[in-house]
Amino acid sequence: MSPAPHSRTVPSSAPHSRTLSSSGAAKRLGIGLQGDKTTSQFERLGIMIEQGGFDVVSVFNDLFFQPALVPLLALARVTSTITLGPACLNPFTVHPVEIAGQIAALDAASSGRAYLGLARGSWLDGLGADHAGGPSAVAEAAAVVRALLRGKGEPVTGRRFSLPEGSTLKSPPLRDEVPLLIGTWGPVLTGVAASIAAEVKVGGSANPAMAPVVRQWLDSAAVTNTTQTGIVLGAVTVVDSDGAAARRRARTEAAMYLDVVGALDPTVSLPRELLDAIGAALRTEGPEAAGSLIPDDVLDVFAFAGTPEQVAEHAIRVLDAGADRVEFGTPHGLSDERGIELLATSVLPVVREAFA
Repeated sequence: MSPAPHSRTVPSSAPHSRTLSSSGAAKRLGIGLQGDKTTSQFERLGIMIEQGGFDVVSVFNDLFFQPALVPLLALARVTSTITLGPACLNPFTVHPVEIAGQIAALDAASSGRAYLGLARGSWLDGLGADHAGGPSAVAEAAAVVRALLRGKGEPVTGRRFSLPEGSTLKSPPLRDEVPLLIGTWGPVLTGVAASIAAEVKVGGSANPAMAPVVRQWLDSAAVTNTTQTGIVLGAVTVVDSDGAAARRRARTEAAMYLDVVGALDPTVSLPRELLDAIGAALRTEGPEAAGSLIPDDVLDVFAFAGTPEQVAEHAIRVLDAGADRVEFGTPHGLSDERGIELLATSVLPVVREAFA
């Protein structure tokens, strides 16, 4: 199941800004942070990430963690060049009007460096949240945000989300557009992304084989200029000079995500009994026990893990296969600081050199 190396060879509306990481542009590298830190910790990591030369920093908006906007505002205060945004918000727990206000505030605080990530979201069933509408609801949410950022009082009429004519944000947005990222594992929402998004992200995947699949989905969409939509793969990342220790930590961290996305990758067929066993272990014994069940080849599909050399080579294969950006997700290393330091000093330069 280990991914093989690859050779280098809808509402109707105008497209969003496509400047985040469009296909054909230089390969980009980002860091994804979980919302489980203090403000001072986020500020310290933000300085490290920007000084380390990364292009993008994202904050996850997972349930029961602090809302992504709080860490993002802290990151905006201590950085000046890096692009930053939530990956991802969903319109079923935060209304699109609120999303528009949040992203406008982040864009102002960062002097125009914000991007917006939208997705259908996971783990919503247990909340009793009404997440009907799927891809069309995400598209309608994006249309509401876009209309409010434009500030012209344009109406939006949708089946799930609408905006009355004359509605505007009370604080005028800094920009009338921010780049949009859509997170998805499926062809339908990828087709929506082809029309309106700068990027489409497959979250929880480190599988090079997913990049050409997503590109095919984009190319199959009935829109023009799909090559302007960049492809992002992001996953749990653990790098350390002790590669075995890094992979043990990655198993523990990846278990909760594998329980959600393990059956979604169309390029691999994981045994149902393996996924069931991981899910059962998560619920009864915890992440470490669940992670211990993940075989090496499966771990490499859903995480970047090992020595700096291993992680760099893995990222190069993902980008070589057609991804435009890799997002190294939490926890980065045996500690956040050490992991980000190694990614900046021993992984990023190797990947940059490979695509120079």
